[in-house]
Amino acid sequence: MKTLTESPIETDHLYQEVAERIERLIERKALKVGDKLLSVRTLSKEQGISLSTAFQAYYHLESKGLVEARPQSGYYVKFSPTHMLDIPTCRDSTEEAVPVTIDEMISSVYNDLRSDKLINFSLGSPSSELLPAAKLNKAVTQALRNSSDSCLGYEHIQGNVQLRKQIARLSFNWGGTLSEEDVVVTAGCMEALSFCLKAITTPGDAVAIESPTYFGIFQVMESLGLNVVEIPTNPSTGIDLDRLESSIKKFNIKACLFVPNFNNPMGSCLPDEKKKKLVELLTKNNVPLIEDDIYGELYFGKTRPRTCKSFDKKGMVIQCGSFSKSLAPGYRIGWVVPGKFKDKIIRLKRMNNVSTNTLAQVAIANFLANGRYELHLRHLRKALHTQSLRYIQAVTEYFPEGTRITRPQGGFALWLELDKKIDTYKIHKRALKHGIGIAPGQIFSSQGQFENCFRICFGLPWTDRIEQAIKTLGDLVKKY
Repeated sequence: MKTLTESPIETDHLYQEVAERIERLIERKALKVGDKLLSVRTLSKEQGISLSTAFQAYYHLESKGLVEARPQSGYYVKFSPTHMLDIPTCRDSTEEAVPVTIDEMISSVYNDLRSDKLINFSLGSPSSELLPAAKLNKAVTQALRNSSDSCLGYEHIQGNVQLRKQIARLSFNWGGTLSEEDVVVTAGCMEALSFCLKAITTPGDAVAIESPTYFGIFQVMESLGLNVVEIPTNPSTGIDLDRLESSIKKFNIKACLFVPNFNNPMGSCLPDEKKKKLVELLTKNNVPLIEDDIYGELYFGKTRPRTCKSFDKKGMVIQCGSFSKSLAPGYRIGWVVPGKFKDKIIRLKRMNNVSTNTLAQVAIANFLANGRYELHLRHLRKALHTQSLRYIQAVTEYFPEGTRITRPQGGFALWLELDKKIDTYKIHKRALKHGIGIAPGQIFSSQGQFENCFRICFGLPWTDRIEQAIKTLGDLVKKY
């Protein structure tokens, strides 16, 4: 029996432990929708916890939308994950290497990212409300105060050494053992990906990517004159390794660019054992892998998923990351762990921009050195997980029967599959008239697939306005 006198640390641990056990009972249907939960006083007595901790456990479940408080009655089960919609289907892709074409859809979707009038579900980044602005401001002030030239000079071409040390320490979380010499700092993750592609490909080469995948990757490939081979992706477990293996020789694939952890837009996560098989397959065929791990820290489970880089023994995996999705999108600080391609990538950086923003690098290095990053990540993961459940519940309630939706275990994205007759680009156009932005499925494929799918991101905290926007989207789909 736990004592009723709890320290703040014990209280934080206990309420989550109690809430998780109640959540498992709901998942296993031991508690069903409409069932009444124990009173706060009874829960306190039976679990040997304080009344405050019992309240916190119910508040936590309420924030996830799993239970509801009824006046003068108590707490009741409101929603069960077993009642959610089906997961989208795994769609095959055309077996050919094709030039990348980017049409006007992307411009239409991302015409005004900063509009206050738009509820922008198409933006894959956290709301500023979820970011530690005050503490980052202090880190900026500290950077300016401690710098001999107020951070006005060029930084080292490979990146600020203190920042690189902090990034190397982060590698411990995913099974890595890096030093600061293994890291090259870049202006965001897209620049890192661009450098990697330039280092290992030439125009006309075929590069394997996931299908669907983030449209920004297509834009980089288009600018480099590369052909893409789309590999079908399971909404839960990631790329089809058998299809990849058959495609390597068929199309003479020169490189792969995958997002193994919480792929955008599906949110799929390649299991660690499949990551190991992927690295072994590519190493055997001498095909470099560019691993975009930008969402790896945003996991909802107990532990961080490993990276493909952690299984790399020959330096064939080039890992890319960024603080844009987890800390400060506007700072544009990313990095690459280039392995055997380090000299080429540093040369490309020297040719393209010489140095990355000095002030932003030093500020983030200070923030990480003070131990604030992991605490921030814990709060951010919890908020994103709760928001994902709320969004899924709203789609389940307001969208027509037959709608399918993913269940990501990390990241920002939900992928919806509608009736085959529905064109989500037209839904996007109609939604804009209601002040709502979504990302139609066609922009996530070089072949124009996924016409009846779209992505919404749950980076915006849950409010009545968000719920009404999802209801409006559901009504637009029903009226189509």
